[in-house]
Amino acid sequence: MRNSFSNLPLTGVKVVDFGQYIAGPAVAMLLGDLGATVVHIDPPNGPMWDSPANATLNRNKVIVNLDLKSEEGLEQARALCAEADIIVENFRPGKIAKLGFDFAAMRQERPELITISVPGFASNDTERRELRAYESIVAASSGVFTDMGLNRVLMGLNPSFSPLPLASAYASQIAASATVLALQSRQVTGLGDQIEVPLAAAVMEGLCYNSIKVDGMPERYLTQREVEIERRRVEGLPMNVSYEDLQELMDPFFRSYMCKDGRMFYVVCPSHKNHARRCLEVLGIYDELVEDGLTSEENTYKPWSEWEHETSLGVYPMPKDWADKISERMKEVFMTRTSHEWKKMFGRGLIPGAPQRWLQEWIHDEYAETSGLMIDVHDPVYGDMTQPGPVVWMEESGEEALQPVPRRWVNFDEALKILKKHRTEIPEPSEETAQDGWLTGVRVLDLCNVIAGPHSASYLARFGAEVIKLEPAEPMYDSWNTVIYGMSQMRGKRSILADITSRHGRQVFEDLVKSVDVIVWNAPDNQIKKMGLDADNLRKLNPDALFCKLDCFSGVRRGTRTDYIGYDDLVQATTGIMLRFGGAMDRPEEHAHVGTIDVMCGFGGALGVAAALYQKYRFGRIGRGRTSLSSNSGLLQVPFAFDFKGRGLFDEPSGPEASGYDALARFYSTASRHILLSAYEADLPLFRNVEGLEELPDLPEDDRAAYLANAFLTQPATEWVEALQAADIGAVVCENLDALRARNLRDADGTPGTDNGSYSFSNYPDHPSGHEVIQLDPYAVRSARGKVTAVTPAEKFGTSTRAVLKDLGYAETAIEAMIKSGNLSESWSEEYLPS
Repeated sequence: MRNSFSNLPLTGVKVVDFGQYIAGPAVAMLLGDLGATVVHIDPPNGPMWDSPANATLNRNKVIVNLDLKSEEGLEQARALCAEADIIVENFRPGKIAKLGFDFAAMRQERPELITISVPGFASNDTERRELRAYESIVAASSGVFTDMGLNRVLMGLNPSFSPLPLASAYASQIAASATVLALQSRQVTGLGDQIEVPLAAAVMEGLCYNSIKVDGMPERYLTQREVEIERRRVEGLPMNVSYEDLQELMDPFFRSYMCKDGRMFYVVCPSHKNHARRCLEVLGIYDELVEDGLTSEENTYKPWSEWEHETSLGVYPMPKDWADKISERMKEVFMTRTSHEWKKMFGRGLIPGAPQRWLQEWIHDEYAETSGLMIDVHDPVYGDMTQPGPVVWMEESGEEALQPVPRRWVNFDEALKILKKHRTEIPEPSEETAQDGWLTGVRVLDLCNVIAGPHSASYLARFGAEVIKLEPAEPMYDSWNTVIYGMSQMRGKRSILADITSRHGRQVFEDLVKSVDVIVWNAPDNQIKKMGLDADNLRKLNPDALFCKLDCFSGVRRGTRTDYIGYDDLVQATTGIMLRFGGAMDRPEEHAHVGTIDVMCGFGGALGVAAALYQKYRFGRIGRGRTSLSSNSGLLQVPFAFDFKGRGLFDEPSGPEASGYDALARFYSTASRHILLSAYEADLPLFRNVEGLEELPDLPEDDRAAYLANAFLTQPATEWVEALQAADIGAVVCENLDALRARNLRDADGTPGTDNGSYSFSNYPDHPSGHEVIQLDPYAVRSARGKVTAVTPAEKFGTSTRAVLKDLGYAETAIEAMIKSGNLSESWSEEYLPS
């Protein structure tokens, strides 16, 4: 284990990790990477999931094998827990208590204890809590496989399988951030907490941008693909669009292009005021298209009917005639250079774009290695092993985070000795330090855009933080990006609009920086320095302020792509996610959930903020938290993001035809809907208890799929699922988001939805937008002590400009003059959602 003189923020924090599979161990891994001392408990015969990924998940941990069904093993585990600050587990609800660990009773005895449970389904979900909640079971139950995006709908591929452990990845980031938020609160109050983060609720939070429903969405925001889906449904036509034809329904600035070297290059630059123009300029076709009639609307926030032209560069989506014309020229030009040449030209030109790569290539990518996004660890089982680097780190201790201690097996006595080495130092609880939420009294300035950064700050608001969102006086992104995404990530915030490069705007910006505890920004280092928020200059403005940075490509160390700008989709392209989903270089597909990595990175940003706050309260150090989309991609691909001598093929399920892992773990059609079967070889005897499937255990392995496929067609999905679950076999109906939303809907009542089981949506008939809006509740984190609030609906951008200025002490006459100058603004548009 690391020594006690470490500069890592969680140094001295003691964790006992009962976790198995991915989610629980990943929570403890994130804590260990930040410096916590972790003892991992495995059964006598080793982990329940035998995978090389355990080498990553259990780094920075010592492992002790205990039999929790024996009195001796139980007493030893209790002795370890008695030394712990944090206990992590991810069994079915109630199982850890049945094993002899009653968290509520333990916290009565030790109020400073923090426990974190990460079950598959919520403990207050009586319908599902006892299910065998494997990763794919949670995904199928939560609409993941049936809402794989517009492409798969048009191609008639529904459900679609993906091996990415979305639920575990989201849940581990949410749970780790919640745990450290509780930890920093403990440094103020002296009190711990009992926390639950169900995988199902976590993956729903990851899909919150997919599950929102806005009544009367204006036509201008509908993509060609959405229009085509609606046309086919109205006319009763089949969803059978080929991959090739589908590409012609894509926006020219949001698709892949073949290059001279036979590699596809992904362009993601719609919606920004300058990116699309820069893209066409680098390609050398901007002037030609302008001569052809391509226009740029000065103010795209006006109603569409008032535009001078039909379309504009910098908006999404583009109408089909212009989309086709631009795409044709872009296809021709991309073929004149290699993907490597385009990568450098786009990166240096501040244009989001990246070549498609396989995961195996990314693991050995020179930039990934030099930046610390992939690191080498000498594992005692696999030898020299390449693993994902730290997901979240602090700028001042990042180098230390790049040197994790390999997992190590020890006996009970040594494990106990390791924990006893550290002394927990916390204040005595008192009435004066009581808090409602973990972040009550903390002020946050959010300078971010798009999804990851803003989502991070919105997540902090549910725990009591006061969040002020600062945006430019004139928008840089079109309303498809700002307002529609903002309905989710602007919740719980006050909005002020100011041009921070202008005289008045700069003054307001500096006054805000001086007034807050935390600043969150997703910008490259050069922009951060230019605005005076690098460590040295921020110290002059506000010596106590913490800074958290999120970006696209960075790791602990700087490298050639550190300052390249980009979005979620580009990391999917760079790290192999799109090629795995599409299955081949000539047919990459976006892993279609909006914000697949973005939202997870947002929770990572919150973990960075929490670690910085804990470090400040515990050690008096002012730090700078960091995470990136690229670092989070390592966690999202943790089951297969590693390499070592003798590793097997990179053969995880891929491509549009993938239906699962094998005959026992895949989709099957029934007499009604699709079901997801999730069973292991050890479960085969259980099938003798299922009428109609009794012969399965006796069949050769190659005959199982055909036998099950024919059998399942004889009855409806619900009957099969009921019979399989009764035999304790993992199986669920493949749900979709529309159905989940309809069945778990309530009128917004000012509560966060944490009492509503694994799924909870609220209807806002009087949403500030003027539209009726249904949104997922902020409900994944359930805590016994720290209050979780129902964040307010997103206000219109600029609504709080005057109120924030008044809070800063500006007189009404000064406010009026600043708004009149154009340096500050109260609105971007007449309508909340421009029509």
